[in-house]
Order: sequence, then structure tokens, then C-alpha cells
Amino acid sequence: MSKACSTIHKLTNKLQRHFFPFDVSLIPYNGIYILFQNGECGHNQDRIVRVGTHTGQRQLRARLKQHFLTPNKDRSIFRKNIGRALLNMRKDTFLKHWDIDLITKEARKKYASKIDHDYQNHIAMEVSRYIQKNFSFVAFEVHDKAERLSTESKLISTVSLCDECKQSHAWLGNHSTKTKILESGLWLVNELYKTPFNSYEVQELTTYLN
Repeated sequence: MSKACSTIHKLTNKLQRHFFPFDVSLIPYNGIYILFQNGECGHNQDRIVRVGTHTGQRQLRARLKQHFLTPNKDRSIFRKNIGRALLNMRKDTFLKHWDIDLITKEARKKYASKIDHDYQNHIAMEVSRYIQKNFSFVAFEVHDKAERLSTESKLISTVSLCDECKQSHAWLGNHSTKTKILESGLWLVNELYKTPFNSYEVQELTTYLN
């Protein structure tokens, strides 16, 4: 698995890198994104710390905007997990409120009055600054939805099963409240440790990445 993961790191590290503020016109409408984080290394490359995609057609650009720009933590589990780690790192008791999902009308009715929304907005802005300063990404086109989801899953599985690329001691995710993030070294809880790419499929992946 380490060889396949090393190949994926080498291929993706060669792609055009996007840093905030990024030019959205350079990002495909349909595809997969791969996040790298400052200070994280794997296979002598920048280490992959998250792989993601989208379900609706032509939504990749919107998804990346949700991660980097949109202050609503409940629209981006990535943002929510960054906030959890930041709050937990400093033992901030607001963590229990940050965890609450306010997407549904019922949830807002039940919890909205109990939350300090000014402080929540403050944390949301802190999360934005952290992401914008510390993360970069590459993106490549995969038009078909089923193919996107399958490729995303195999990428995540291949990286999570690798025994060579691990998080640094300074990685923010070490303060995560999610065991799967702590154990995998990835900002992910889904699609971990499933079916990875085999050697043939890794070579096929180059059709997307070249």
C-alpha cells in the first residue's frame, strides 16, 4: 500500500496547486480535490490530509468555497472538524455548542437561543483564517458522479491504509475529538480503510492527473 500511496503523492504534488485566494475559473466544475496542509510531509512530498468531492453536478467550485469561505460550520464538516480541534486544543467549553448541528428548523428552534452566536461567528472567522493560511489544494476533473465517488473512496482508502505517511507531532488534527481523525492522520471520518487502488488502477489514475 505504501508504494501506491507514494505514487499518488508524487502524481498529485505535480498538479497545479491552488492557494487562497484562488482563481475559481481554474477549478473544474466536476471532480475531486485533494488538500495539503503546511508542515505535513509524506513520501518526501507534501502530505495529503484530505480528499473530497461533491454529489451534485457542477458543484466542485461551490464545495471548495464552502470549505475556504463560507462561515457556516454545518455546511462543511471539514470546517466543523477544524473548529473542534482549535477549541479542544485550548480546552474551550464552547466546543459543546460548536458540535450542535443547526441545519434543520427543529434544531434551530431547540438550540439557537442557547448559543452565543457572536462567539460562534468569532470562531467561524478563526476557522476561515486558519484554513486560508494553512491549506492548499489540487483538483482534477471527473465528470461522472459514480466514478467520482469511487475514485474518492479508493484515494482515501489507499492513503489511510499507508503505514509510511503519518501526521507530524504539530498537526492540528492531533487535538481532534474524532478518533478516526486522530488515528488516520486525515481530516476525514468516512471511506477510511476500505478498498484501495491496486497497482493497475493507480496507473489508470494517471489518465485524470496528466
